[in-house]
Amino acid sequence: MPTIAITDYTFPDLSLEEGILRPAGVEIVSLKEKRPPAEIAELVRQADAVITQFAPVNAEVIAAMSRARAIVRYGIGYDNVDGAAARERGIPLCNIPDYCVDEVADHTLAFMLALTRQVVPNTLLVREGRWGLATPVAAMSALKQLTIGIVGYGRIGREVVQRLLAFKARVVVFDPVVPAETITKGGALAAASLDALLAECDLVSPHCPSGPSTKQLFNAATFSKMKPGSLFVNVGRGDLADSEAITAALQSGHLAGAALDVFDPEPIPADHPIRTMPNVILASHIASVSTPAVKTLRETAARIALQAVRGEPLPNIVNSVSSPA
Repeated sequence: MPTIAITDYTFPDLSLEEGILRPAGVEIVSLKEKRPPAEIAELVRQADAVITQFAPVNAEVIAAMSRARAIVRYGIGYDNVDGAAARERGIPLCNIPDYCVDEVADHTLAFMLALTRQVVPNTLLVREGRWGLATPVAAMSALKQLTIGIVGYGRIGREVVQRLLAFKARVVVFDPVVPAETITKGGALAAASLDALLAECDLVSPHCPSGPSTKQLFNAATFSKMKPGSLFVNVGRGDLADSEAITAALQSGHLAGAALDVFDPEPIPADHPIRTMPNVILASHIASVSTPAVKTLRETAARIALQAVRGEPLPNIVNSVSSPA
């Protein structure tokens, strides 16, 4: 009987995956929590396909795979998987790029509105039994009054831009691989460079994949180029930004505030100062969540893994391995 290994999952159970795989004669073996690479290596050793969420599927784990025809990531990003090691072994790495576009775009706008309308401080003020304005008037603004920078113009970046345009914001986009005319046709302004975007925007939000060229794209030098008193929103990947640089920019006041659904590392250490900063909104990597999105994610991962077991062509290969004919 073919076997699919699931390295880790945050769902209550695997009933959705079982509903697709077991009728097809596929056995599931799994670990619930993220485990060390040595334990994951044992789990995947005889698996015909592997599904992973957050576990470290590194070169050691991939080297243990003796039969795997694919690795499937529960999600859009795949930085927990060593794609190059999988490529060397001829194992396709597949992601699920479009299951939560609206959820993440909505969450981005929710964060932007929460920062510019100071939703959290004013809620806490009333909860404490007080009444009035919790912050200086200058901390309150309308999106229409702001220039907002979007770094990355993929599926989610485009949806964020459309939502911002509905709020009448001035939107500037930088994406080195997207033609300027594509950006302007979408209603935004195309920045000539990242530095140009940083210099003129009141709020900046990255929506690009994590990779060698984007890891810690937002660092001490980057933040120093942003306008004093600007805002930063990150719902993409934690390692797009240097966490210590974010913290320092907030502590110095160069950044007036931030809203972060992702961080590096995750979970945020319990004693990290960013957890207690009053000008920061935090969430635990939940921007993608809705009932339909989670259902689509899980069922799509199971179906791709089943296609791999059957030797069928695979969608969404991100590590340049040819799909079976």
